[in-house]
Amino acid sequence: MGIQGIIQGKKQWRAHLARVQALPPDYQIVYKESQKYLFKVGPVDLPDGHLLSGIVDFFEEGVAAGKGVLELIGDDVAAFCDDLVKDSRTHADIHQDSLSGRPGTAEK
Repeated sequence: MGIQGIIQGKKQWRAHLARVQALPPDYQIVYKESQKYLFKVGPVDLPDGHLLSGIVDFFEEGVAAGKGVLELIGDDVAAFCDDLVKDSRTHADIHQDSLSGRPGTAEK
């Protein structure tokens, strides 16, 4: 990635954060908790940015509809996030594969 790519990526991230900051406070809190959880769970494609921007899109629609954030996601942020990544390969999956010695994984 060249310098232009880095600059473009930073601009996109700043625009994304501006959208998050425009959300009501309760939505911001849930977004930040979701983001922390997803960074820990580690979907492999998380750096692509589509998942996080999709959450912001979903939240913006909820705000426009006049709904509270818990009406949209339920009471459990982790369960909401798990549903989002249930079909995604995670870093935990890769680690488990390497420990079990499945073909195509790194062996120790």
